[in-house]
Amino acid sequence: MTRAITATQDATDSPARWQDYLQLLKPRVMSLVVFTGATGLVCAKAPIHPLLGAVAVLCIAVGAGASGALNMWYDADIDAQMRRTRGRPVPAGRIKGAEALSMGVILSLLSVMFMGVAVNWLAAGLLAFTIFFYAVVYTMWLKRWTAQNIVIGGLAGALPPVIGWAAAAGEVPLNAWLLCAIIFMWTPAHFWALALYSSEDYEKAGVPMMPVVAGAASTRRQIFIYSLLFVPICLLPAFTGLGGLPYLSVAATGGLVFLILAWRVMRSRAGDSADPRLDGRLYDVRAGARDARNLFAFSILYLTLIFATLLVEASLGLPTFLNLIPGGV
Repeated sequence: MTRAITATQDATDSPARWQDYLQLLKPRVMSLVVFTGATGLVCAKAPIHPLLGAVAVLCIAVGAGASGALNMWYDADIDAQMRRTRGRPVPAGRIKGAEALSMGVILSLLSVMFMGVAVNWLAAGLLAFTIFFYAVVYTMWLKRWTAQNIVIGGLAGALPPVIGWAAAAGEVPLNAWLLCAIIFMWTPAHFWALALYSSEDYEKAGVPMMPVVAGAASTRRQIFIYSLLFVPICLLPAFTGLGGLPYLSVAATGGLVFLILAWRVMRSRAGDSADPRLDGRLYDVRAGARDARNLFAFSILYLTLIFATLLVEASLGLPTFLNLIPGGV
């Protein structure tokens, strides 16, 4: 496939800075991956040397950065056409596509091999699968082929807590996959809310996001349906011996707010008008898209809060909700 980025690179002579290489790793996405991966590692409650735990988290971070670099290399033609992404280092011409590809491949190999040698090969195998799934299955196939791209592709972003759990315990029990399920079911409402006020960009770039393919009204309904499925799943860790009473309180309260915001999105006209953003900034939108913007922003906060609560409870050794019930486990 010919990359539209070539002309942009040829026309731009500005040298790359270290910040550009950092941006290539998608540090904001990486921070969420590291956070959820570390939560899985701590929630495993398995004896692991602090140094090996730090190595495991580092490998997860490097693997996430490698995925980001490979994504930016392959998606440079798409990124160049979208306001939200056209300033990235590859479409802006500050880093060559070949450099991004090389960086992604090298970091992928290093992260997987170091995880396997220093920690265990189960975690390394899961990390390798995650990188492959994001860079190849999602980026090269699903993203350009189906409106279900982020639903199926969301598995890549949902696996870090499973990797962390495997690194600590050498196994992946039901609770590890429950953490994965929470992120997996969170993804559609989160990204489709963003897509409702970025649909013009996606349409121009030829990306079949749900609002482009099915329309805004259908997307708003699907956001609410997925939200109805997502919130109950967030409550489950309290009943599987993973979360405690603080977790149940945070998950229930935040889940109620999530559903209210999703309901407001469904009843709104978000996505109906073209170009609802005031400029290229992610959160600066016109009145018609504010309900979608609010759900998008709160979804990040909600996921952070429930994982942070699990992390704190496990770190402090607080009793699980089942332990507080008379006759419980």
